Amino acid sequence: MSSKIAFVEEASQRGANVSAICRKHGISRQSGYKYLERFKKLGYAGLEEQSRRPAGVPLATAEDVVVAVIAVRDKHPTFGASKLTVILRRTLGAKTPNERTVHRILERVGAIRRRKRKPRVSIVEHAPSVIATKPNDVWTIDFKGWWRAGDGSRCEPLTIRDAHSRFVFTVQLLPNTRSEAVRAVMLSLFRKYGVPAAIQCDNGSPFISSQSRGGLTKLSAWWVSLGIRIVRSRPGCPQDNGGHERMHRDMLELEADPSASKALQQRACDRWRQVFNHVRPHAALANKTPAEVYFAKKSPTDRRPHKHALRIVAAAYPLTWQKRAVGCNGNIRIGGIDYFVSTALADYTVGIEPIEGLRHRVWFYDLDLGEIELATVTASQVEKLAS
Repeated sequence: MSSKIAFVEEASQRGANVSAICRKHGISRQSGYKYLERFKKLGYAGLEEQSRRPAGVPLATAEDVVVAVIAVRDKHPTFGASKLTVILRRTLGAKTPNERTVHRILERVGAIRRRKRKPRVSIVEHAPSVIATKPNDVWTIDFKGWWRAGDGSRCEPLTIRDAHSRFVFTVQLLPNTRSEAVRAVMLSLFRKYGVPAAIQCDNGSPFISSQSRGGLTKLSAWWVSLGIRIVRSRPGCPQDNGGHERMHRDMLELEADPSASKALQQRACDRWRQVFNHVRPHAALANKTPAEVYFAKKSPTDRRPHKHALRIVAAAYPLTWQKRAVGCNGNIRIGGIDYFVSTALADYTVGIEPIEGLRHRVWFYDLDLGEIELATVTASQVEKLAS
């Protein structure tokens, strides 16, 4: 206080250099002028330390309301803020706080637990290298953004194309994006057109799961078991599968003029695919149609006969590796101890490559699933490990 008095008395003199006096007293010019302004208005009383407490607390809530929120939450611990607000309105009426206030009260008393994001186990950091020199080298797959038909039904189109010829195999409206529905469509296409050497997809469901070893889902694990290589785009980089995204832009005409029902919308999708494959010339194909390129260059002896049942390709792991079947719970058993691998690999066999000591690497065909560290084994378990 005495230093403030000394400052304002000296700085109030006629012709005083306020900046120099501020430096002398070790205060900023902003603070110096603030003290002088208060001194002129209130005298020495204005130099007293001012309270920093706000004049009002706009987010404050009455104590009885807070108690009511906590009481209702205790009765219904699984209800969120929106449901609790409706219940509170029955008793509090006009005093009921809004949903955001209820949520804030629950946060303050620790009644809300924030979900921790699961760390990504499998990520792609570099743009994929995709070279398709002939039909069935690479297929691309994705779901185009959904729209509604005239009757309000949801249209969720699965699109699959050949990267070399641009031939669109299907634009199929599915009831959902689950792997079972996608697998049924792909099974039909494999039997009709053959099995591609590789499939390129993004990191969305049901193709890839970043929380799974190798990014595998039940669908992509099935692809690998058929001898198909998976090519993954980087997260948030649609340009990695630019050809497919370009084809989706051509489909905007379907979304812009939706049909009256889902059944009629499927017919419109089939007509669009027919025109795209057999009528529309493509500059990148020397003005040929995708059908002309696909069927002209397609080898008559493809990787597998089209009209025969698909067969799982046997995994050829080195003889020095252990081989373990994955259970329905995603575990493999080594030496009487369970190790979790992935539920996507249930009923498949993985290879266990010894690295150093108890460290081992898990393989699914030629796909690296990362390392596991075996528990310390006893002498009696050594024989089991070798079996």
